[in-house]
Amino acid sequence: MTKYENQIPTSAGMDIKSLTSILRDSMRRHAERRPSENIPMKRYQTASVLEASDQPQVTWFGHSAFLLEIEGHRLLFDPMFGDRPSPVSWAGTKRFSKELPVQPEELPDLHAIVISHDHYDHLDVSSIRKLKHKTNRFIVPLGVRKRLIQWGIPAAQITEHRWGDEFSFAGLTLACTPARHFSGRGLLDRNSTLWCSWVIAGRETKVFFSGDSGYGPHFKEIGSRYGPFDLTLMECGQYDERWSNIHMMPEETVQAHLDVGGYALIPIHWGAFTLAYHAWNEPAERVTRAARTMNVPVITPMIGETVKLKDEEYTFRPWWRSEKE
Repeated sequence: MTKYENQIPTSAGMDIKSLTSILRDSMRRHAERRPSENIPMKRYQTASVLEASDQPQVTWFGHSAFLLEIEGHRLLFDPMFGDRPSPVSWAGTKRFSKELPVQPEELPDLHAIVISHDHYDHLDVSSIRKLKHKTNRFIVPLGVRKRLIQWGIPAAQITEHRWGDEFSFAGLTLACTPARHFSGRGLLDRNSTLWCSWVIAGRETKVFFSGDSGYGPHFKEIGSRYGPFDLTLMECGQYDERWSNIHMMPEETVQAHLDVGGYALIPIHWGAFTLAYHAWNEPAERVTRAARTMNVPVITPMIGETVKLKDEEYTFRPWWRSEKE
């Protein structure tokens, strides 16, 4: 079986000491790990409001799922619309919100679905099956193609890529770029598929999606080769010092954004599920504080809210704070 590796040595923090402390934390009650009330959300009665705009725009659906509309094309990234990021429907952490901004089958037709890696919170079988008639192109890292074929996606509709691949797609240029993470959906398939970040470049707009990643030198390398970027969507959430090699801390998220040459930053990988031991809204607080310190324009849309790129005024609204605060 093929095994993939990171560019630099990367421990996932699974030594005996870390595992013992993780087990201890998992047995404690953490009231703030889930919101105590329904979080604000932009809901759509129909998907017609998501029709392509002349101006590039992004709609965030929570966690790392987002729709990028760029130069007349719709690309959907890491579409996890399921209730639980789990191999079974009856176990694992539940989505914060009982409802979604839009049902996946109600989305408009897509030019492509793009995947960063095969973890359950990024590659969801129920979502893929609901979306498979919305597009005839799936763009994935090496090894993920076989999973999609097993779920009924025609092989001819799937292209898979390694780090360093650059290719043209419908007038856009996409590049499969490194991330510092791992892969696997079971006990015996760890690192059997590749994980990656993505560069999306149009004629006038460039966007970077980090996928899941610990901080590392690959961000400066990507910036040197492909930057600057009008917008980055960067992992910020589900972090812990014990596994910071594979999930960035919020302050590192801002630094990675600067490393790739980003202008505006949308922090993602939060707001939908509890997968770590920090408060559910801590990622937003820490990343916005760090962004202010480093003079980075940070955009924090509600789940389902559409953000127009290159807008002269990005309005900061801390929607995740309680009205009592």
